[in-house]
Amino acid sequence: RGDLPVQIDHGGVHNRIAWKVAIEKLDFHHYLPIFFDGLREVEEPYAFLSEQGVYDMMQVGSHKVLPVIPQLIIPIKTALNTRNRHVIIKVLKVLQ
Repeated sequence: RGDLPVQIDHGGVHNRIAWKVAIEKLDFHHYLPIFFDGLREVEEPYAFLSEQGVYDMMQVGSHKVLPVIPQLIIPIKTALNTRNRHVIIKVLKVLQ
């Protein structure tokens, strides 16, 4: 639908995310909670996009994550309450 500034880059062996906008320029208050909420997804490619999006945003914009943490609590809690083993493992890995 074009709501997120990402697309899948189908590379050789591994897929990657191709960001349409530089990650540093993204509004973390808007996009990071969306990607964390997407961690509940089990259907591909949505599961891949959400997980890799979270990793990319936290790696590149680590200094921007701290102010957004209060907005991440509800998506994290919702994902952990799914009782889906794969979702819970994924969320715990991200939090690690």
